[in-house]
Amino acid sequence: MKLEVISKLPLEKTHATPLLFVHGAWHGAWCWENFLPYFAEHGYEVHALSLRGHGNSEGRDGIRWHGTAGYVADVAQVANSLSTHPVLIAHSMGGYVVQKYLEMHNAPAGVLLTSIPTVGILGMLLRMLRRHPVSTLKALLLLNPWYFVSTPALAKDYLFSDDFPDDTFLEYYPYIQPESFRMALEAAFLKLPRPGKVKTPLLVLGAENDRVFSVAEQKRTARAYKTEAILYPAMAHDMMLESGWRTVADQILRWLGARNL
Repeated sequence: MKLEVISKLPLEKTHATPLLFVHGAWHGAWCWENFLPYFAEHGYEVHALSLRGHGNSEGRDGIRWHGTAGYVADVAQVANSLSTHPVLIAHSMGGYVVQKYLEMHNAPAGVLLTSIPTVGILGMLLRMLRRHPVSTLKALLLLNPWYFVSTPALAKDYLFSDDFPDDTFLEYYPYIQPESFRMALEAAFLKLPRPGKVKTPLLVLGAENDRVFSVAEQKRTARAYKTEAILYPAMAHDMMLESGWRTVADQILRWLGARNL
């Protein structure tokens, strides 16, 4: 599979372990535009992939029916191409993909940002149905998750804080894209994460103003991996793009440093 990978190399490499960033639903490797140079400045070799059907990777025409196994294979393909096993840093749906990847692969560590929780996305769908019933019903009836974010107003409401600058958001919106309905089914109930199979230490980061996944779900995910969620006030779902993204990145740096990674 031909996959888009955006890489940044540090001027001085001070960490032997590379970082691999995995995006969430409706996004691509582009969404790590803040994190990639920042972590490279801190001496890390960093890479972000676009899963099949996303960004400039192959498979765009079949996006609605790509599944978990394919996305896990994409992560494995890029991880195996690196000099050593990378730390995996993943957002939203990417967090789900990484959880499934770690059920059968090793990694030095993993970081989940506003990840699909271990209990799946049924709670998310119910919240969306209450908040935006017309677009949610359209997405479910037409088997097409695009309708969750099919207007700028919908996408901003779900992904960003209310005070996030409109002009900056409108620069991002053209990159928001269709997503897999099969993945939604698998993440809802067909292929839920199995934390008992994961031995990799995980850092779980959540946002208190996330309208996609609740604080309770983020805390439950952390408990499932025998840790505690770190929650950020005044921050919404797209933590890596929100105005406070540096505080999130710095927490990851401290956590990696404590593990000599």
